[in-house]
Amino acid sequence: MDYPELAARTRSFSNGAPRAVSVTGDGARVVFLRSAGPEDPADALWLLDVDSGTERLVAEPARLLGPDADLGQISPGERAMRERRRLDAAGIGSYALDNAGRVAAFALAGRLFRADLVHGDVVEVTTAGPVLDPRPDPTGQRLAYVTDAADGVRRGELRVVETDGTDVLLAGEDAGVTWGLAEHIGAEEFHRFRGYWWSPDGRSMLAARVDESRLPRWYLHDPAHPQTPPTPVAYPVSGGRNAEVSLHLLDLDGGWVDVHWDRETYPYLTSVVWADGGPLLTVLRRTQQHGLVLAVDPRTGETQVHAELADPRWVEPIPGTPAHLPDGRVLVGGELAHDGYDARCLFADGTLLTPPSLYVRRVVGRLPGEHAPPDLLVEASDSEPSQRHLYRVRTVIGGGVDARRITTDPGWHSAVVGGNVLVVGATGLDHPGTRWTVWQGDREVAVLRSSAATPPYAPRPVLERVTDRRLPTAVLYPGSHVAGRRLPVLLDVYGGPGHQEVVAARAAWLERQWWADAGFAVVTVDNRGTPGVAPSFEKAVHRRLADVVLTDQVDALTALAGKHPDLDLDRVAVRGWSFGGWLAALAVLRHPELFRCGIVGAPVTDWALYNTAYTERYLGPPEDGPDVYAHHSLVELAADPVGDPAEARPLLLIHGLADDNVVAAHTLRLSAALLATGRPHAVLPLPGATHQAAGGLTQRLLHQELTFLHTHL
Repeated sequence: MDYPELAARTRSFSNGAPRAVSVTGDGARVVFLRSAGPEDPADALWLLDVDSGTERLVAEPARLLGPDADLGQISPGERAMRERRRLDAAGIGSYALDNAGRVAAFALAGRLFRADLVHGDVVEVTTAGPVLDPRPDPTGQRLAYVTDAADGVRRGELRVVETDGTDVLLAGEDAGVTWGLAEHIGAEEFHRFRGYWWSPDGRSMLAARVDESRLPRWYLHDPAHPQTPPTPVAYPVSGGRNAEVSLHLLDLDGGWVDVHWDRETYPYLTSVVWADGGPLLTVLRRTQQHGLVLAVDPRTGETQVHAELADPRWVEPIPGTPAHLPDGRVLVGGELAHDGYDARCLFADGTLLTPPSLYVRRVVGRLPGEHAPPDLLVEASDSEPSQRHLYRVRTVIGGGVDARRITTDPGWHSAVVGGNVLVVGATGLDHPGTRWTVWQGDREVAVLRSSAATPPYAPRPVLERVTDRRLPTAVLYPGSHVAGRRLPVLLDVYGGPGHQEVVAARAAWLERQWWADAGFAVVTVDNRGTPGVAPSFEKAVHRRLADVVLTDQVDALTALAGKHPDLDLDRVAVRGWSFGGWLAALAVLRHPELFRCGIVGAPVTDWALYNTAYTERYLGPPEDGPDVYAHHSLVELAADPVGDPAEARPLLLIHGLADDNVVAAHTLRLSAALLATGRPHAVLPLPGATHQAAGGLTQRLLHQELTFLHTHL
């Protein structure tokens, strides 16, 4: 079996591996999702008893739904939620716990299930309609959920199932308004995947009301199924309207209080948390250059400013913030950009908690033990962006800046914490997959079992920093490469803000090793604009994405050729998906003297056709800079007459016809512009595929792409 087929059957070697790991509040149980084996795509709910170190299957989809159920069949609302999360597993997609970790709630095929994690009972709960995002209240007594669309049921009703089984409508309106769901922008761009939050006592909740009635409707249609009507999508296109998002405090007895802030000035609700200390919100201006951290009075809905966030380019909040510390201070993430510092740090009521050398990525939670108040557990990088480690950060008043690294092995680390239990997920270049180890204090007590398939490769990319900008790069050679043999180069790119490719994790290089073994030197570059180095590195792309990103890719490739003489720069191809697809086409169209051909997957070809928050964050509003948008448009670039026909390099355009993020119109408009100027290209439409183009479809594309590269290099 060759690599593409093996990767397709094992979901890129993730089937059978633990994911969505959490720890109960008392540290007694570790809860996670895992399928039965390397070719089983349906995730089941599992737990590990920390004291005994034994694992127990809690809920298996096939047993709950019946042996004849299609475990990959999900509702439209669930499909949209999974698309925003980039989740392509079947079975149980996600779950939620009460505070004590005694009750878990999850949805399967639109049905609601409640699992007793102590005694092992799993029961189906009768609901008024198909279920989205079910969550137990913090006491574990009630279950809340949002309805999905079905006959006679409106999508976006927020409902609560009481202890006696009564299903109560808490909030719901006519079509165009939803309750308890994140809007497209909130989920896609701010990674706020929720739309309601229980109060700590379980007697009320904060709920988002989303009004999309004034948004333009776009219509997605798969031509492979002409008998199916188009699907309308309320899409917030750049320069146009956004959904109107408001917050409301809802009592279970019918009481209602509006949360007050200047929503006209600060329309983006980027985060909400409600724990001990009261609700905290983060809101941003539409330009995203200024934001507020607000504390909410749950009795009146009035808000108080706890902190301001400001940046002349854009504000980039740190996940896990804001949060209340035990002593009442509010933890906020921000940037330190004075006195020569260029750092991403944590502050408590304005006091610096982390050293400027640390690039803080996420606040995981609190670590009990060494100090009172408890320390923070933080994921961060220090000088090497390809690695992410765990740090213990002191929060005591007057304690100074104190962050101690607690992971030692090189690689990419993540964690969850609960009670006195810490679960560490470690990936690296020296082992496949993610190893999840369970720690109680300073003692390792268990390892979460993985039954994932072992990949056929053990890639060893050469990671190094090049140019005066110290750009993170990687070069990957064929396994049988002999020094002195010149190789064609495949520049495999993403390059977009918010995501790194050059990471010390084997999974990032498996598919690239297949490309290398097909006869290429594979090169990957994290240009300015990508995270992990410093805020100035990250934000150098403001309003000049195209020039900065492409310059860095070309300069890094040239610098690597000076270090690696086997890279043949007379034979260079480029491939990418999404932002990387845009970058691949940009590279070929602007530098045909260097790039001989390009593979362009799901590209944003006209930024005036993409969403508000992402596009305006980096390019500004269209009305403020139409020249900026024109400068970044592949459609306009492709419409320029071809000077030398010999330098009209071929492109392979690929796009899913069910993509609701970067709609297929992007590729169709680019193809029309290329055709009008006689530029060689081919279009590969993917019927039924979304922006992920996940599973076997992605892997089957690899052979088509390889044939294209062999033809044109």
